Amino acid sequence: MKRTNKGRRFQPETLTSEEVQRLLASFSHRPEGIRNRALIAVLYRTGLRINEALTLYPKDLDLERGAIRVLNGKGGKSRIVGVDPGAIAMLKQWLDARATLGLNGTHSVFCMRHGEPIRTEYIRVMLPRFARRAGIEKRVHAHGLRHTHAAELRSEGMDIGLISKQLGHSSIATTARYLDHIAPWAVVDAVAMRRWC
Repeated sequence: MKRTNKGRRFQPETLTSEEVQRLLASFSHRPEGIRNRALIAVLYRTGLRINEALTLYPKDLDLERGAIRVLNGKGGKSRIVGVDPGAIAMLKQWLDARATLGLNGTHSVFCMRHGEPIRTEYIRVMLPRFARRAGIEKRVHAHGLRHTHAAELRSEGMDIGLISKQLGHSSIATTARYLDHIAPWAVVDAVAMRRWC
């Protein structure tokens, strides 16, 4: 039976790093697979919203510095986010592949073979299909990769103010609510440490 979220709200599910690795490994080495792998790596390791990632252009990438400039953030806000070397390596593979396809700076970073923009509907269909192929039973979607990124940053001890800037939230309070919703592990861990008298 197909699961739909029309009119329903699902509890956020984050992926483990092992599940993300399986998802990334499920793509082919053809140009589309290289592109999809790079897109997932960018979503997972930057926490970008899907529309932010799909509207990136090569001029927005500073891979030497490990930075991506987001010009079309939520509410029309722009920001600069960090990206790690692992995601950069996958992104560079796609940039090399897209150059062989004749794509240039006038095409968005993540585009179809002939330069057409990728629609969010394509990602909505593609991610669950490849998640099943990777043997992941959780609901896998682009925003879930953003949740996973935020939860990982928090578990690594990153300051909530920095997480807020990376995610493009308008305030730290928004980020705190966001993290409490997707990664309530402080409460779970505290209660799990209680002992019977």
